[in-house]
Amino acid sequence: MADNTSITQVETFGFERIPDASRYARPIDLFRLLFGGCNTFSTSVLGSFPILVGLSFEASLWAIVTGVLAGTCMLAPMSLFGPRNGTSDPVSSGAHFGIHGRIVGSFLAVLTSVAFFSLAVWSSGDALVGGVHDMVGVPVNPWTLGSAYMVFAVLVLVVCVYGFRFMLWVNKIAVWAASLMFLLGAFAFAKAFDMHYAGTLQHGSAGFWAAFIGAMLVALSNPVSFASTLGDWARYIPQSTPRYRVMGAVFAAQIATFVPFFFGLATATIIATQAPSFISSNDYVGGLLAVSPHWFLLPMCLIAIIGGMSTGTTALYGTGLDMSSMFPRYLNRVRATLLIGTLAIGFIFLGRFAFNLVESVATFSTLICTFSCPWMAIMVIGFVQRGGFYLSDDLQVFNRGERGGHYWFTHGWNWRAMGAWLPAAIIGLMFVNLPGQYVAPLGALAGGCDLSVPVSFAVGGMFYLAMLWCFPEPDAVHGPQGRRLVGARHDRTHVAAPMITPRVRDLERVE
Repeated sequence: MADNTSITQVETFGFERIPDASRYARPIDLFRLLFGGCNTFSTSVLGSFPILVGLSFEASLWAIVTGVLAGTCMLAPMSLFGPRNGTSDPVSSGAHFGIHGRIVGSFLAVLTSVAFFSLAVWSSGDALVGGVHDMVGVPVNPWTLGSAYMVFAVLVLVVCVYGFRFMLWVNKIAVWAASLMFLLGAFAFAKAFDMHYAGTLQHGSAGFWAAFIGAMLVALSNPVSFASTLGDWARYIPQSTPRYRVMGAVFAAQIATFVPFFFGLATATIIATQAPSFISSNDYVGGLLAVSPHWFLLPMCLIAIIGGMSTGTTALYGTGLDMSSMFPRYLNRVRATLLIGTLAIGFIFLGRFAFNLVESVATFSTLICTFSCPWMAIMVIGFVQRGGFYLSDDLQVFNRGERGGHYWFTHGWNWRAMGAWLPAAIIGLMFVNLPGQYVAPLGALAGGCDLSVPVSFAVGGMFYLAMLWCFPEPDAVHGPQGRRLVGARHDRTHVAAPMITPRVRDLERVE
């Protein structure tokens, strides 16, 4: 359905279910938001990581392709919750984790958004200031960098406050403009690029597989980072849209991210041979500026501006939505967006200038993925187990300050899902292996390979299936078709939702 509302009108919808008449988005819009959110230097930085750890170009290529495809297969089913329930994924997770247990998804969304918002602002700000320095001599110092960070952060915050329509408009431009600039980069670096770059770690040498798996997990973290925020945009897609089209948009968007990934990979090989000091200091953006032809500096600045805006908005937009749903009495979407945006800006400056946390973003992202992957596994298994059957009104019980409903379970917590997610996250954390930053007690069991993400994902899925088998959930949450994967299927009768009992002191919703 077409929507003619101005992009400069502040979005009125928050965490509540969006009415069918107001759902005007299409799968192509979901593609633009996902691809636009990745089509920037922050993804190129991730693409440079395999070269940074010593892999050859060929091995790096396979690590990136494997990681992106694996992460996309994990991410694609998460796109089904938004069109089905018309709300964010953390709110939808209340159907599986309980009305109170859905807070797990909300905090995962907030942490992921702040991390990737910071990465987008850092990388784009550094590229912009460095490019302007090489073109017109503007000095590179904390004042100019801080000014660039502040401009990016404030612009992103303004777009997020206006909401979905403005963000969609920004990403429509970003998809084509940034892609064109990256294609210009292919011409800029074609002569210097050597696809036979050997790296410092050969296949079969000590540490090769640890580096390969680590690089693969970094690539995997890019699609996985959208898991808890995908529903923020997909909720505007009509429920009648075929599921294969929605998931197809996710696949297409992530395949398209090979453009910035491969740009980062190819240019990192050039930096490693022509400016190795930048690789050793983990300064990909500085190295890129050092090896770039002078005529490519302007396109690089355009990538920084356009990409920083698109990535920042897709990262930050959902935080306001999730925070407003957790504290509906005090915050609406706009107030929550301003609050989280202000805190994120503070984190950006502290991390860049006070605590030097820039190099730890990869570590932070890995830890977030370790906790997010079992959450994703439980959500997808729950969707299949119930055949996509949800009672959307019951998902809003917490937001209305009420008790009861189909998803109340035990005092608002579904201990089956919580009992699978928490042990899986802890076990996965025990397998983290990030040399020089953090190595968990079990991190050395696989020859130095970081197995945190696959272990947490597999354990979470297996534990949840075991919980459903041993302690079946109430028949009423499965709808007329009954259970699909595990548990008895003898009762196909839909049980009416119990009476929702308001709290003694109703919470007032902020309008």
